[in-house]
Amino acid sequence: MTSETIKSTLRSFISRHIQNHQLQDDEDIFALGFVNSLFAMQLVLFIENTFNIVIEDQDLNIDNFRTMNAMDNLVRGKVL
Repeated sequence: MTSETIKSTLRSFISRHIQNHQLQDDEDIFALGFVNSLFAMQLVLFIENTFNIVIEDQDLNIDNFRTMNAMDNLVRGKVL
């Protein structure tokens, strides 16, 4: 699975929750105020279900979910 495939899938999901913003790969979705606690949990569940991975307790670090690049790195690290 390529980074572009992962990012495209993530971007499609996140864009349903973020209106009128073209999210860049290195933009912090938490700092931009796009994420609340409910959406954060939905994002974790989406990643687990979509990429067939398990997000362990040690993976639940906000830095793993701040940017498209960070989420891509997390997913690729889990599927390899």
